[in-house]
Amino acid sequence: MAKYRKLSRTSSQRKALLRNQVTNLIYHGKIRTTEAKAKEIQKIVEGIIALAVKERDNYETVTVQAKVPLKDKDGKRVKEVVDGKKVAKFETVSKEIKKDKPSRLHARRQMLKVLYPITEVPAENAGKKRNTKKVDLVAKLFDEIAPKYENRKGGYTRIIKIGERKGDAAMEVFIELV
Repeated sequence: MAKYRKLSRTSSQRKALLRNQVTNLIYHGKIRTTEAKAKEIQKIVEGIIALAVKERDNYETVTVQAKVPLKDKDGKRVKEVVDGKKVAKFETVSKEIKKDKPSRLHARRQMLKVLYPITEVPAENAGKKRNTKKVDLVAKLFDEIAPKYENRKGGYTRIIKIGERKGDAAMEVFIELV
Protein backbone atom coordinates (compact mmCIF):
# COMPACT_ATOMS: atom_id res chain seq x y z
CA MET A 1 0.00 0.00 0.00
CA ALA A 2 1.28 3.48 -0.89
CA LYS A 3 2.14 6.01 1.82
CA TYR A 4 0.59 8.96 -0.04
CA ARG A 5 -1.61 9.88 -2.99
CA LYS A 6 0.15 11.09 -6.11
CA LEU A 7 -2.79 13.31 -7.15
CA SER A 8 -1.79 12.94 -10.86
CA ARG A 9 1.08 15.42 -10.46
CA THR A 10 4.86 15.43 -10.49
CA SER A 11 6.52 15.50 -7.07
CA SER A 12 7.38 19.21 -7.22
CA GLN A 13 3.85 20.18 -8.32
CA ARG A 14 2.31 17.95 -5.64
CA LYS A 15 4.55 19.39 -2.92
CA ALA A 16 3.73 22.97 -3.97
CA LEU A 17 -0.02 22.23 -4.10
CA LEU A 18 -0.05 20.65 -0.64
CA ARG A 19 2.10 23.41 0.89
CA ASN A 20 -0.22 26.04 -0.55
CA GLN A 21 -3.36 24.35 0.73
CA VAL A 22 -1.88 23.67 4.19
CA THR A 23 -0.83 27.34 4.44
CA ASN A 24 -4.31 28.52 3.45
CA LEU A 25 -6.02 26.11 5.85
CA ILE A 26 -3.98 27.42 8.78
CA TYR A 27 -4.44 31.06 7.69
CA HIS A 28 -8.21 30.92 6.96
CA GLY A 29 -9.25 27.99 9.18
CA LYS A 30 -11.35 26.38 6.43
CA ILE A 31 -10.86 25.60 2.73
CA ARG A 32 -12.82 23.89 -0.05
CA THR A 33 -11.04 21.16 -2.04
CA THR A 34 -11.42 17.60 -3.34
CA GLU A 35 -11.62 14.64 -0.99
CA ALA A 36 -8.27 13.11 -2.05
CA LYS A 37 -6.40 16.40 -1.56
CA ALA A 38 -8.14 16.98 1.77
CA LYS A 39 -7.00 13.62 3.12
CA GLU A 40 -3.39 14.43 2.21
CA ILE A 41 -3.65 17.93 3.68
CA GLN A 42 -5.11 16.49 6.87
CA LYS A 43 -2.02 14.33 7.48
CA ILE A 44 0.31 17.31 7.17
CA VAL A 45 -1.78 19.74 9.24
CA GLU A 46 -2.33 17.25 12.07
CA GLY A 47 1.43 16.79 12.37
CA ILE A 48 2.13 20.53 12.38
CA ILE A 49 -0.52 21.26 15.01
CA ALA A 50 0.68 18.37 17.18
CA LEU A 51 4.20 19.82 17.01
CA ALA A 52 2.88 23.28 17.97
CA VAL A 53 0.94 21.85 20.92
CA LYS A 54 3.96 19.90 22.15
CA GLU A 55 6.38 22.87 21.98
CA ARG A 56 3.91 25.61 22.95
CA ASP A 57 5.43 26.56 26.32
CA ASN A 58 9.04 25.69 25.53
CA TYR A 59 10.59 29.18 25.64
CA GLU A 60 12.14 31.58 28.11
CA THR A 61 11.54 35.31 28.41
CA VAL A 62 14.59 37.52 28.27
CA THR A 63 14.92 41.26 28.87
CA VAL A 64 17.01 43.06 26.24
CA GLN A 65 18.02 46.68 25.73
CA ALA A 66 17.09 48.18 22.35
CA LYS A 67 17.80 51.57 20.80
CA VAL A 68 14.62 53.11 19.41
CA PRO A 69 14.52 56.36 17.41
CA LEU A 70 12.55 59.21 18.99
CA LYS A 71 9.57 60.36 16.91
CA ASP A 72 7.52 63.54 16.89
CA LYS A 73 3.71 63.83 16.82
CA ASP A 74 3.64 63.20 13.03
CA GLY A 75 5.61 59.97 13.33
CA LYS A 76 8.81 61.41 11.85
CA ARG A 77 12.20 60.91 13.47
CA VAL A 78 13.53 63.67 15.70
CA LYS A 79 16.93 64.88 14.45
CA GLU A 80 19.69 66.84 16.10
CA VAL A 81 22.82 68.48 14.69
CA VAL A 82 26.09 66.81 15.73
CA ASP A 83 29.38 68.01 14.16
CA GLY A 84 27.47 69.72 11.34
CA LYS A 85 25.42 66.62 10.44
CA LYS A 86 21.78 65.83 11.14
CA VAL A 87 21.56 62.66 13.20
CA ALA A 88 18.47 60.90 14.54
CA LYS A 89 18.01 60.89 18.31
CA PHE A 90 17.70 57.48 19.97
CA GLU A 91 16.47 56.32 23.37
CA THR A 92 17.25 53.03 25.07
CA VAL A 93 14.23 50.86 25.88
CA SER A 94 14.13 47.53 27.67
CA LYS A 95 11.96 44.87 26.00
CA GLU A 96 10.73 41.45 27.05
CA ILE A 97 11.21 38.90 24.26
CA LYS A 98 10.51 35.18 23.95
CA LYS A 99 13.65 33.18 23.32
CA ASP A 100 12.97 29.72 21.89
CA LYS A 101 14.64 26.74 23.45
CA PRO A 102 16.40 24.42 20.96
CA SER A 103 13.50 21.97 20.52
CA ARG A 104 10.98 24.78 19.89
CA LEU A 105 13.36 26.39 17.40
CA HIS A 106 13.62 23.05 15.58
CA ALA A 107 9.83 22.76 15.56
CA ARG A 108 9.55 26.31 14.18
CA ARG A 109 11.93 25.46 11.35
CA GLN A 110 10.06 22.22 10.58
CA MET A 111 6.85 24.26 10.26
CA LEU A 112 8.55 26.82 8.02
CA LYS A 113 9.58 23.98 5.69
CA VAL A 114 5.89 23.41 4.96
CA LEU A 115 4.29 26.85 5.25
CA TYR A 116 4.56 29.53 2.58
CA PRO A 117 5.03 33.18 3.66
CA ILE A 118 1.80 35.21 3.52
CA THR A 119 1.58 38.95 2.87
CA GLU A 120 -1.64 40.69 3.87
CA VAL A 121 -2.73 43.56 1.61
CA PRO A 122 -5.40 46.02 2.82
CA ALA A 123 -8.47 46.30 0.56
CA GLU A 124 -8.00 50.02 -0.14
CA ASN A 125 -4.41 49.44 -1.35
CA ALA A 126 -5.06 46.46 -3.63
CA GLY A 127 -2.18 46.05 -6.08
CA LYS A 128 0.16 48.33 -4.13
CA LYS A 129 3.08 47.50 -1.84
CA ARG A 130 2.29 50.21 0.68
CA ASN A 131 0.92 49.17 4.10
CA THR A 132 1.32 45.47 3.37
CA LYS A 133 2.34 43.29 6.28
CA LYS A 134 3.73 39.80 6.58
CA VAL A 135 1.70 37.30 8.58
CA ASP A 136 3.69 35.06 10.93
CA LEU A 137 1.83 31.75 10.66
CA VAL A 138 4.22 29.96 13.02
CA ALA A 139 3.48 32.51 15.74
CA LYS A 140 -0.23 32.03 15.03
CA LEU A 141 0.22 28.28 15.45
CA PHE A 142 2.05 28.65 18.78
CA ASP A 143 -0.05 31.52 20.22
CA GLU A 144 -3.61 30.95 18.92
CA ILE A 145 -4.08 27.42 17.60
CA ALA A 146 -1.95 25.37 20.04
CA PRO A 147 -3.64 26.69 23.25
CA LYS A 148 -7.02 25.80 21.73
CA TYR A 149 -5.98 22.15 21.29
CA GLU A 150 -3.75 21.62 24.35
CA ASN A 151 -6.13 19.11 26.00
CA ARG A 152 -6.94 17.29 22.77
CA LYS A 153 -5.10 14.16 21.62
CA GLY A 154 -5.27 14.48 17.83
CA GLY A 155 -8.24 15.05 15.53
CA TYR A 156 -7.56 18.74 15.00
CA THR A 157 -9.25 18.85 11.58
CA ARG A 158 -12.57 17.70 10.18
CA ILE A 159 -13.62 16.87 6.62
CA ILE A 160 -17.21 17.62 5.61
CA LYS A 161 -18.48 16.30 2.26
CA ILE A 162 -20.47 18.85 0.25
CA GLY A 163 -21.26 16.89 -2.92
CA GLU A 164 -19.87 16.28 -6.37
CA ARG A 165 -18.30 18.96 -8.52
CA LYS A 166 -20.30 19.80 -11.65
CA GLY A 167 -17.49 19.51 -14.20
CA ASP A 168 -15.82 16.19 -13.38
CA ALA A 169 -17.96 14.75 -10.59
CA ALA A 170 -15.07 14.81 -8.12
CA MET A 171 -16.23 14.69 -4.50
CA GLU A 172 -15.76 18.14 -2.99
CA VAL A 173 -15.26 18.69 0.72
CA PHE A 174 -14.64 21.40 3.29
CA ILE A 175 -11.63 20.75 5.50
CA GLU A 176 -11.57 22.89 8.62
CA LEU A 177 -9.88 23.22 11.97
CA VAL A 178 -12.15 21.82 14.71
